[in-house]
Amino acid sequence: MSVAITVRCITCGACEWECPNEAISPGALRPVVDENLCTECYGFFGESQCMVVCPADAIVVHDESREDLADRYARLQPARQAQDTWIWRRFTTGVSNQVG
Repeated sequence: MSVAITVRCITCGACEWECPNEAISPGALRPVVDENLCTECYGFFGESQCMVVCPADAIVVHDESREDLADRYARLQPARQAQDTWIWRRFTTGVSNQVG
């Protein structure tokens, strides 16, 4: 399903600016997430950037499989190589990959 913005949102707009897929847009009460565009930043970053920048802790993740996120990313970004996917594998398989 992607991420969702809760009532804790203070409508600062930080999440909108950070979304690499432009899946977050202004809404009547708070920003709205287009679940057809949200990859939870899979393919761009190792974690959802909207959650990282949200000062109100107003964003929650509705768990999706890594495969579903990868499929959506490939559909939305057919010419772009996915980045940092090893991080996502770690969280879904329980295997710890250490860098360094």
